[in-house]
Amino acid sequence: MADGNHSDTAEVFAPAKINMTLHVTGRRDDGYHLIDSLVMFADIGDRVTVRRADTPALDMTGAMAGNTPKGDDNLVLRAARMMDTNAHITLEKTLPVAAGIGGGSSDAAATLRALADLTGKPIPDDILALGADAPVCCVAPAGAARMSGVGEIVVPIPNLPELHAVLVNPNIPVMTAEVFRRLAKRDNPPMPDPIPTGIEAGPFIEWLKEQRNDLQEPAIACEPVIEQVFSTLEVTPGCMLTRMSGSGGTCFGLYADAETAASAAGRLQESHPGWWVAVTRLNAS
Repeated sequence: MADGNHSDTAEVFAPAKINMTLHVTGRRDDGYHLIDSLVMFADIGDRVTVRRADTPALDMTGAMAGNTPKGDDNLVLRAARMMDTNAHITLEKTLPVAAGIGGGSSDAAATLRALADLTGKPIPDDILALGADAPVCCVAPAGAARMSGVGEIVVPIPNLPELHAVLVNPNIPVMTAEVFRRLAKRDNPPMPDPIPTGIEAGPFIEWLKEQRNDLQEPAIACEPVIEQVFSTLEVTPGCMLTRMSGSGGTCFGLYADAETAASAAGRLQESHPGWWVAVTRLNAS
């Protein structure tokens, strides 16, 4: 990460955010939903590079650049405005958009961190305007965390095992607001306390199996192809758990080791060439 005192540029990795669990526990009077979610970060993601400039600008490269919102809807530009800094920003966009893996929020958080490196300015305290995932993406981009409230309460969770995963998205954006609109029950139980730490991947995955993503069923109702993603992932050899991340439509499968995960990803890419498939490690040190 660049030092703002010695460089005119800074580059920050923006990892994919994966909701290992997502329990919807209530709704406030203002309509915002309360959640309890265990988040891990992947070793794949986007990349943000910022450099000093007289006039703010944004260039987007990468396979998913064409699908990324432009103008005021772009969270990278909104993050830059929060820092009150003119910069030329390059976003290398490789994660799918509206996919439940926090791509936009992670990009915004990376922009905040890069501009803080570049200028020495502190990151603003209140960044929820950049989305419910923005605080966790700022606080714990290299580890794991429990996020609750409407996303503003973030508690890092150390000593969780590294997990081998395959991420699959059918290349169909899923609108979060529509998923929440279809949610039938909004006052579900939270995760139990405490989250188990210091255990191996196998027992930890067994614990994960007892948890939920309460948005899975409403997301399938919005986009039935997500059900096909699940059924395809579940039958890959060695798959220990399948679940959807966030509000969808990215689903993940967990495997015992990197070789098994890579084999599953290869099978999925061959059988469904129109899907976005990525093999990754979660909570990698």
